[in-house]
Amino acid sequence: MRGAAWAARRRAGQQWPRSPGPGPGPPPLLLPPPLLLLLLLLGGASAQYSSDLCSWKGSGLTREAHSKEVEQVYLRCSAGSVEWMYPTGALIVNLRPNTFSPARNLTVCIKPFRDSSGANIYLEKTGELRLLVRDISGEPGQVQCFSLEQGGLFVEATPQQDISRRTTGFQYELMSGQRGLDLHVLSAPCRPCSDTEVLLAICTSDFVVRGFIQDVTHLPEQQASVIYLRVSRLHRQKSRVFQPAPEGSGHWLGHVTTLLECGVRPGHGEFLFTGHVHFGEAQLGCAPRFSDFQRMYRNAEERGINPCEINME
Repeated sequence: MRGAAWAARRRAGQQWPRSPGPGPGPPPLLLPPPLLLLLLLLGGASAQYSSDLCSWKGSGLTREAHSKEVEQVYLRCSAGSVEWMYPTGALIVNLRPNTFSPARNLTVCIKPFRDSSGANIYLEKTGELRLLVRDISGEPGQVQCFSLEQGGLFVEATPQQDISRRTTGFQYELMSGQRGLDLHVLSAPCRPCSDTEVLLAICTSDFVVRGFIQDVTHLPEQQASVIYLRVSRLHRQKSRVFQPAPEGSGHWLGHVTTLLECGVRPGHGEFLFTGHVHFGEAQLGCAPRFSDFQRMYRNAEERGINPCEINME
């Protein structure tokens, strides 16, 4: 258990996991021998279990002066949230799916609350820390993804003069490696999807629609672009991303987001839009021109390599 290892390191006079950034780290914990023995017996951290196993809400004010500095939070769900009011000390957040799945096949994505402040969020493995989210109050929360094999979440409170208005929080999602792939692609330089990627996107996306770009709004402060679509054919959607147009034309209206760096602009022509819904937002995946999609789909159909079928009419 990691907490036990950290407690043992504390007994040897070492600090808890080393932060990668500059500046002094947390001071070593100077504890009397009886308390050190208790920490070792208890694994070096208190356990917090969520009643619904999906979300956890706690407060640093519940700590007593002699309490342990690191608390364990256990969540067993595919999606949920963590909200830590008046953060002090540190949390270890253990995320697992509610069904059996090997860790090597799981991707974790977290999105900090917009007003999250009071703590840094790290990816931790074997005592080494990699910063995911820096404590910056009021900044838009950027989605961060990693494989569960890469480690777990370590949330460390930052020194504050006044913690009364501080709350650290984030949403999380666990998904298979294939579903998590599109968010990793979004975090890389933008590029057109290959024919194979487009054909797979038709099978695995949360939404597949045919339509036109009506408008694009760029949000520099969020490093994102919002693309407003008018959909002529709704092939599939798993959530209500697109709603019937109010004039009763048989079209659908909705919007999707992508990275600002992709440089999306309003343009002429019909496209096939695919993507996934993460944290309630539709994220654009592959979006070829519909004429190009028709070509690649028919070529794959003639060769018998289509992974799934779609009505082309």
